[in-house]
Amino acid sequence: MAEASFVHAAEALRKGDRDRYLSTLVLDDEHRNAVTALYAFNADVASIRERVSDPAPGEIRLQWWSDALEGQGHGAIRQNPVADALLDTMTRYSIPAGTLLRLIGARRFDLYDDPMPDLETFEGYAGETVSTLYQLAAMILNDGETIETGDAAGHLGVAHAMIGHMRSFGYISSQGRIMLPWSIMAANGVTEDEIFSGTASEGVVEALGQVAELAVEHLNKAEAAIRQLPAGLRPAFAQIAMLDAQLKHYLRRSAGPFSVAPDEPDWRKIARLAWWNWRNR
Repeated sequence: MAEASFVHAAEALRKGDRDRYLSTLVLDDEHRNAVTALYAFNADVASIRERVSDPAPGEIRLQWWSDALEGQGHGAIRQNPVADALLDTMTRYSIPAGTLLRLIGARRFDLYDDPMPDLETFEGYAGETVSTLYQLAAMILNDGETIETGDAAGHLGVAHAMIGHMRSFGYISSQGRIMLPWSIMAANGVTEDEIFSGTASEGVVEALGQVAELAVEHLNKAEAAIRQLPAGLRPAFAQIAMLDAQLKHYLRRSAGPFSVAPDEPDWRKIARLAWWNWRNR
């Protein structure tokens, strides 16, 4: 079933997280399936909030994945193609289950409407849900051997999360959720009513500007750290090319903070990835 499972995982990723799917296209054939399986698992876990009516079924789905990683219900688990591909990947590349279990644990925050309290909590959340993926992708490219990519994965993960949540600020706010650090919002005099009603107050604009400055800082630090890595590991971080472009588009936008963020067509993203990958060989 394994080969068919990897094909299914690629299709699930293409539909569920198109940017990460595009980022796998620059990887060599030997490792692409494994990284794709990892990302497809993440796409499933990250989208649970969108697929459930309340936290209870979301908790059940997260527990299903936890059981899968801990080897419970092994036969039935293997009937799920994404799980099948992920378990094969974990075995082949010695990926520790504990790392993915922490990702699942962090994703429980998504199921509820509590605001993200402060920058430190946001960075921890980004570390467990995004930086982890960069770290494990690099580990796969290193044939399962552990390698320290902390600065690259850490800074890029935080930048990635910030950019994503800034670009989707209006949509997430419409759900009654605050995923960017509330402490930054509160320091600028922002109220929850302003956010949930889509009021583009001076405080909201200023707070998002401060988050954008932090994202730029993390992106620059990530770029410097990636340059210090062995060339064979850098493709795991190629998505920085897309994130840099998305952040620049966001900063140049003329519409308000609650509007849909501008994005580029797939062909341009692929060109950015390929060019970045060629320059960083």
